[in-house]
Amino acid sequence: MNNIKAILFDLDGTLRINSPSGGQVLVEYLQTLNLTFSQEQILFAERWEHFYFANSPQILHDAQTFKDDSKGFWVNYSKRRLMALKLSESQAHELAPQVSEHMSEAYKPQTFVPNEIPTVLSMLKEAGYLLAVVSNRETPFHNELEELNLTSFFDFVLAAGEVGVYKPDARVFHHALQISKTQADETMYIGDNYFADIVGSNSAGLVPVLYDPTNLFPEAPHCHTIQSFNQLSDLLK
Repeated sequence: MNNIKAILFDLDGTLRINSPSGGQVLVEYLQTLNLTFSQEQILFAERWEHFYFANSPQILHDAQTFKDDSKGFWVNYSKRRLMALKLSESQAHELAPQVSEHMSEAYKPQTFVPNEIPTVLSMLKEAGYLLAVVSNRETPFHNELEELNLTSFFDFVLAAGEVGVYKPDARVFHHALQISKTQADETMYIGDNYFADIVGSNSAGLVPVLYDPTNLFPEAPHCHTIQSFNQLSDLLK
């Protein structure tokens, strides 16, 4: 790790956290409908959600099918999410419209930056690392970083939509390397989504680090794992 020159970060779920999570709000609502789930079911559904939003074949299919029907997309997503919780297809189909409506009305998370982030980023910048944010957002997000008081730490930011492909496609990371002017094995990528961030950065030859504060992926292969950004200093020794 002592040859690392650049550290790239994911945005959503890494530098920018939503609390409570959508999965937590969903399960709490389903419990009011007298549905109960094991911890194994809950974790499986959370991992599935990460997979789905990692530019999966499922979301690509759904985006095309419901390209002019946002409400239909989220009803369909709710059905998929309920089936990931191991409800039957018929039960998921029946519940999906009301679940989607509830989530639309009730899911109003607070956004925050992990407490240690400003200190860690300041230390990394002072140590001479090139720092950047590479996100699967469709459009640039400079204003959002400004609102989070993070802009000053980063040398550049990149939205995958600017490249025209999305993580885990290695081309997103190759484009970031062209901007950073570093080699892949000199560049660390940190993200919370194993399927998008770790699979993608690993395929591009970067050094992948999974940010996993809730231990969602306890046996994640092909990467280092941290629960707190304070652990980065130990990795970089």
